Amino acid sequence: MAGVDKLLALIEGRPLLAHTLAALAAASEIDSLVVVTSPERRRAIEAGSWLPTLPITFVDGGTRRQDSVRAGFEALERAHPDPAGVRVVLVHDGARPLVSPSLVTAVVHASHAHGAAVPVIPVVETLKRLVGDVIATTVDRSGLAAAQTPQGARRGLLRTALASAAARQGTWTDEAGLLEACNIPVHAVPGDPANIKVTVPTDLARITDELTRVTPSRRTGIGHDAHPFGPGEPLRLGGVDIVGAPRLHGHSDGDVALHALADALLGAAGLGDLGRLFPADAATTRGVDSQELLAAVVARLAGHDWRTVSVDLTIVAGRPRLSGHLDSMRDVIAALLRLDPSAVSVKASSGNLDGSEGEGRSVSTLAIATIEAMT
Repeated sequence: MAGVDKLLALIEGRPLLAHTLAALAAASEIDSLVVVTSPERRRAIEAGSWLPTLPITFVDGGTRRQDSVRAGFEALERAHPDPAGVRVVLVHDGARPLVSPSLVTAVVHASHAHGAAVPVIPVVETLKRLVGDVIATTVDRSGLAAAQTPQGARRGLLRTALASAAARQGTWTDEAGLLEACNIPVHAVPGDPANIKVTVPTDLARITDELTRVTPSRRTGIGHDAHPFGPGEPLRLGGVDIVGAPRLHGHSDGDVALHALADALLGAAGLGDLGRLFPADAATTRGVDSQELLAAVVARLAGHDWRTVSVDLTIVAGRPRLSGHLDSMRDVIAALLRLDPSAVSVKASSGNLDGSEGEGRSVSTLAIATIEAMT
């Protein structure tokens, strides 16, 4: 990008960075922003009329990425203190303007649940290690993934990492690398191939095409939910009662599969999230059947001229065994969404004894939903 400030490159009359900030501000989980940049660019940004209405703090960056992140983090600490360090903070590349609200939601939820999270996409190209301009060896790509942003962490964990010797002595290209160096586990969530970073001029052209495109006829959203086991039974999952298994704790019936699916649908349509539509307070009937909540979400999408095309759910639970119930869940979900069962996929994982799900203390679900415009 020689000679071009990509973040100030105009797309439909607004700088690229404006589109990035607008995309972040569209996610319901975001309540404030810190922009870390150079003094020269800061003046150009502040002179614009395109900043979102969220509270925004500006701060000068540093020499290395972790120095810039530390400057932004310290500004956040001053503007919005969190001594307990339990709130999630996200770090996002200003040159990724196509980040979706559903991806932000997925990273925030995973960071709350696991401490830190990063979106990743599979590496599909064959990788070569070079010596000069000669191929030295082919690298096994199995188990490899490319990291994206936003990368999230509970504030206390990122606070510890930025104050560590590793942050002072090393150079880290992303927050996940710094957290790993501090022995802080980072959870991977599915990334979004469309969430590209503008690095070379052809990227800018592609971003321009995407941002100027007419509203797409199809959209995809990601939803995630997790609940611990509570008292009573039966377990309600995917709209199916599993007798003999304990109930999940929650304001509603605790059906994490339908909750995650509802969030995926709402995220795809850009209509917020289930918690905003049905808050866990007196406004929502305690113990409400999640099928009613999902039906309301389907009606809300229809009111905005969207219908569901396909859904894919992965339920993670160390207990109970779910294999004998998956087809029933698929059929219930297909009926609720008015889909053929072939358009619904419901899978289960034991969690491999990892985390609260694998240890049998909770159940979580990751849902991906594709919707299309009715007109």
